[in-house]
Amino acid sequence: MSGSPTPPHEPSENILRRLYRWVEAQASSPYASLSLFLLAFTEAIFFPVPADVLLIALAVSQPRRSFFFAAICTLGSVLGATVGYAIGYYSWYTSPSEFSELARFFFDVIPGFTPDRFYLVQELYQRHDFWAIFIAGFTPLPYKVFAITAGVFNINFFTFLLASILSRGARFFLIGGLFFFFGRPIHAFIERHLEKLTVALLLLLGLGYLLLNGM
Repeated sequence: MSGSPTPPHEPSENILRRLYRWVEAQASSPYASLSLFLLAFTEAIFFPVPADVLLIALAVSQPRRSFFFAAICTLGSVLGATVGYAIGYYSWYTSPSEFSELARFFFDVIPGFTPDRFYLVQELYQRHDFWAIFIAGFTPLPYKVFAITAGVFNINFFTFLLASILSRGARFFLIGGLFFFFGRPIHAFIERHLEKLTVALLLLLGLGYLLLNGM
């Protein structure tokens, strides 16, 4: 008697889809909410990966809790931004005209964060302090750059805090709302178009840095 036919071998998934599956698996971890908070917190100071990535993964896996995850992401991001503000306020200069070693570290490791761009952001703050922070918090512009420079240039802290809460909350709750109300269709859409969506996200991030460089 011949053995049972061997099922056809399914082609292996590409690296991007493996990573997507891995992130989805992390979303079911008991520490997923803490991971989201820490990612949002560090991303607002120095970390290059946007918190939106894990927020989307969590919202996909548990759409009924999307607003809860959006709240965690907003809280982590705003608290991280206040640390960035404090870094700029207390630790940016060793003298009125000399950058500290910490400032030079940020110039070296954060794309788009150069001394020239630093002074251009100062000009934006002088004209539109609230809206400069709000636009950076809601769009692909590197929010961490604006958080730190807000402290350096002594932007009113309550103006900074209000603009940060409104902009980061609007961004993350918009994502949460999409998955809360349209979770399954959006999940199916992501499954079908993952590669294209990843390219689009990278283009948006690149656009943010180009906008900063063009200011």
